[in-house]
Amino acid sequence: MSSARLYTPELLALAVELSTWPPLENAPLHGEARSPTCGSTLAMDVALEDNGAIGRLGMRVRACAVGQASAAIFARHAHGRDADRLTRDLQQLEAWIAGEGAQPGWPDLALIDAARGYPARHGAILLPWKAALAALSSTPVQC
Repeated sequence: MSSARLYTPELLALAVELSTWPPLENAPLHGEARSPTCGSTLAMDVALEDNGAIGRLGMRVRACAVGQASAAIFARHAHGRDADRLTRDLQQLEAWIAGEGAQPGWPDLALIDAARGYPARHGAILLPWKAALAALSSTPVQC
């Protein structure tokens, strides 16, 4: 496949959005994920709403443009989602990128649709969902 098709201006523009979600100081929850295929990493800080859903998040992303785009897409729409919902979302996302399911209902995934054709990028796509679930299952840090 052509890298020009994968690295569209829209996908590359998402990386700029990451500055909107800097790491959170004194966040009670932290999670990390690493892609086994490319070594990309994402560390996420999470503060919860009273109902246990994501209220605020911050990230440190060391990933390719696809991983950065995926992180921005996640951060745009993660507010209000809890661990159960994110688990279902991750399962649907894994099926979609493997070509075994329909595109999940997560908004803006069309912006990274071309990356499904690049298996080496699949791990980078999944990073924010895995880091968020790691954060939501972590022991809260007393601030």
